[in-house]
Amino acid sequence: MYQQKHLKRLEIGSFVLRIVMGIIFLFHGVDKFVMGMDSVSTMFNTFGISGFFAYVIATLEVVGGAALILGLETKIFAALFAIQMIVAFLYVTSGSGLINGFEIDLLLFACCVHLMMNGSSWLSLDNVFHGGRRRVQSEEA
Repeated sequence: MYQQKHLKRLEIGSFVLRIVMGIIFLFHGVDKFVMGMDSVSTMFNTFGISGFFAYVIATLEVVGGAALILGLETKIFAALFAIQMIVAFLYVTSGSGLINGFEIDLLLFACCVHLMMNGSSWLSLDNVFHGGRRRVQSEEA
């Protein structure tokens, strides 16, 4: 009984985390396209990152953000976003300090690690497409 309550709380918490992260990444990606990819590409170049990756990151944020909201391949997109947050820290925010610097990158990284490890199947397409198989695997673990 306790274990079922705990799992339900974990799922609700992961669901909230997944939705909020999806919204944040989706809006950041859309914002990059609205700003104009030429200016975003130039900004990436000033950080020492090839301008090509501006397109990759903007696309990842839009597609991955929407996927997180829908709960589609949550663990995979969380892993990709975790890598993105490490790169953002190393190339963009690490010299700025914690306050008004890399605190958001660090927080998003921690959220990504949580979703990579636990997933989020409640109200998700992952549950629709893989629900039975993944539930069995998690119960065996």
